[in-house]
Amino acid sequence: MTTTVPRPNSVRSPLASLRERAVRLAEMVTTPLLPVDYLDLFDPLRSGAALRGRIEAVLHETRDAASIVIRPGRDWLPHKPGQYVRIGIDVDGVRQWRAYSITSVLDRADGCFTITVKAIPGGLVSNHLVHRVRPGTIVQLDQATGEFCLPEQAPDKALFVTAGSGITPVMGILRNSAELLTDTVLVHSAPTADDVVFGAELRQMAAEGRIRLIEQHTDTAGMLDARSIAELVPDLHERSTWACGPVGMLEALEEHWASVGAADKLYTERFRPRILVTGEGGTVTFSKNGTTVEADGATPILDAGEEAGVLMPSGCRMGICFGCVLPLREGAVRDLRNGEITTAAPGDGVLIQTCVSAAAGACDIDH
Repeated sequence: MTTTVPRPNSVRSPLASLRERAVRLAEMVTTPLLPVDYLDLFDPLRSGAALRGRIEAVLHETRDAASIVIRPGRDWLPHKPGQYVRIGIDVDGVRQWRAYSITSVLDRADGCFTITVKAIPGGLVSNHLVHRVRPGTIVQLDQATGEFCLPEQAPDKALFVTAGSGITPVMGILRNSAELLTDTVLVHSAPTADDVVFGAELRQMAAEGRIRLIEQHTDTAGMLDARSIAELVPDLHERSTWACGPVGMLEALEEHWASVGAADKLYTERFRPRILVTGEGGTVTFSKNGTTVEADGATPILDAGEEAGVLMPSGCRMGICFGCVLPLREGAVRDLRNGEITTAAPGDGVLIQTCVSAAAGACDIDH
């Protein structure tokens, strides 16, 4: 019988020592970068790397909307229809983060997923993605998240109410849930028939009997509201309803559903925070940057700073991801979603979300 004596911890195998010397040499040669930085250049989507994606194609849906086909890194996890993903993309040398709904079918054969983006006037990232980005561009990714999804037990009767780009999370649901939804009505509003994102596909779904589609073209028929929806869908209160679109429309729907005792059957998704109360505004000082701006009580500190050339961390811009958090050294801010005031004594460093906080008097931001 042969007995193996364990090697003392202090004794290193020649192979291990050689490997360590090789790594140290590589680090010396590539300084100030590390070898892993060069590996990222050759295989940015590799397992174990920071989660990234590569844009494979830009498919134009309308004159101002496009579906962006993204091949995610190997650590990407499956999403649920209706969820969104935050992407980080460099625009004019600055990393910008935005959240977009995933609109593709699950388990695409090519392993990609799509987000669909509508360019908005003055929108830095949306216009870049729709009109200027090129295939091959690498973007940063977070894992998909969000609760605007069907329950495990799909409803017998469903209603979707959308406007503009609000169709995007709903399209992710419709493309993946045909066998679950047997009685589905979609009410969608857009300026004209040509402005309906996914218009041809939605009309084909309706022609096949998969959905009942009601289009409201606001240039000729006016804006969509709760009363008009009730006229278009007489049994709407019997239906579980998912709504996504402008804040004003969603608030009107929430008020109506609550008034008839059906608030628990309405699910909403917002692309912008709901602004309930605004403060008086004030002077915002960015202490490290040395910039001072006058901001009104309705403008998020993030927007006020960016307009003055102050670059700050940001993410979803709707108060969800906490990518914009900075310390409030002194002063008062108001949460635009609920009107709550947050104050800080000199030097406190209270953390606030700059994307949903407005000045409620003079305030000093540690940035």
